[in-house]
Amino acid sequence: MIYSGIIITSMIRRQQNRASLYVRDNQWRNYQSTLRKKEIQRRAVRRLPFYGLALVVLVIMTQGIFLLLDNSLIVPAADDNRTRIRQVETFDTAWLQAIFCRLSPWNGTDNRFSYTTAGETYHVQSSLDPSLQEFIRNQIDRKNSRHFGLVAMEPDTGRILSMVSFDRAGSDTNICTLPAYPAASLFKIITAAAAIEKCGFNCATPVTFNDNKYTLYKIQLKDRTNKYTNRITFAESFADSVNPVFGKLGQNRLGKSVLETYAEAFGFNHRFEFEIPLAPSTISLAEDPYQWAEIASGFNRQTLISPMHGALMLAAIVNNGVLAEPTFIDEISKDQQVLYRRHSRTASDVIAPDTAVTLKKLMQQTVKTGTAAKSFSRFEKDAVLSRLYIGGKTGSINNNAKRQKYDWFAGYAEEKNGPGKIVVSVLVVHQDYIGTRAAHYSKITIKEYFKNYYASRNHNPAQASDTITETAAAL
Repeated sequence: MIYSGIIITSMIRRQQNRASLYVRDNQWRNYQSTLRKKEIQRRAVRRLPFYGLALVVLVIMTQGIFLLLDNSLIVPAADDNRTRIRQVETFDTAWLQAIFCRLSPWNGTDNRFSYTTAGETYHVQSSLDPSLQEFIRNQIDRKNSRHFGLVAMEPDTGRILSMVSFDRAGSDTNICTLPAYPAASLFKIITAAAAIEKCGFNCATPVTFNDNKYTLYKIQLKDRTNKYTNRITFAESFADSVNPVFGKLGQNRLGKSVLETYAEAFGFNHRFEFEIPLAPSTISLAEDPYQWAEIASGFNRQTLISPMHGALMLAAIVNNGVLAEPTFIDEISKDQQVLYRRHSRTASDVIAPDTAVTLKKLMQQTVKTGTAAKSFSRFEKDAVLSRLYIGGKTGSINNNAKRQKYDWFAGYAEEKNGPGKIVVSVLVVHQDYIGTRAAHYSKITIKEYFKNYYASRNHNPAQASDTITETAAAL
């Protein structure tokens, strides 16, 4: 009995000890939990300044984003105070092209017109120069021209100053934006650019060819020299549009990859963002070296281009190698509120500035002594043209099946002592008889534009004295 009592007493004491340990353990856990909570509170208090700073930054960033989004809907007004006007409607390329699919503003002589859609009337101001537009329309040789397209453009902005289209069949098709005509020797501009940058050519680089300068037989593409070999400079070969020289460059020096790269850099197979529907000019190179020669010299009918693209090629050269997207709309308004203003867009860098300088010299040689010399004869004695640097490239190829001759001139003019400049691209498709040549249209367009340009400057008192001095020097 005594022994049993001792055992029972021992068991009771063990239970009491365990309960005491449990209580003490619980108290320890509660104590530790309290410490952790206090530490978390202390850390939170210490971090309050950082949380406040982060909140301030977040607010500033949010306001900045909304400000940027708001500014994207604001366009500059035309006045000198740079007043900002909110653009309340969106005019994307598709919307604008839908307008011009139904209209033919390129054959008008007014740079303003209206368009009504969904009960809303929009007033459009184009970039066309009305006096230049009317002058060109009155100069078209309608009797001998099957098709005619002329584009005049500001090279640095891409603004279209004139766009005149004529189809003897009476169609409303815009010849200026139709890439359905062989580029012919206009492509020599691209080949020349590639030769300058890839082969180190310059105006004085010696080149050779055998036989006729305007043919392109496979035997002429061989690198051979004999007593019948013609030795000329690269500038002379460009000015006279010597096919064998450029054919040999395409086949023997540049090849498919380089020709393709430069053609696409100049805008072939590229769709420009233009308010008027403008299909891309096209080029396709096969694995045939003779085809490379044909394309490089322009001696084929499969490389197709539009007059608009011809102007863009020249604009890139005059603009120091930067190709700008064309633009036709200056402003759109409704209810006396401006909704849209033109903005210049750069497509890409095409060539280096030094290359552009060399190309301009090559084109000047074309006008002075080359294939365009007859059309530009005595221009250096002219009171207006003598004040300008003028250059360009001719191109011609026949379509015997249709009895048509495609006649091109793409050229530029810029002041010798001033900022004025213009590029002009002209296509004339002659049929039955050769009428007025494309180079002649370009010459009279350049002269008319700068005649008006100088006249407007004479009305500006700040520029009058400079104009008088320049005129006296030119005469």
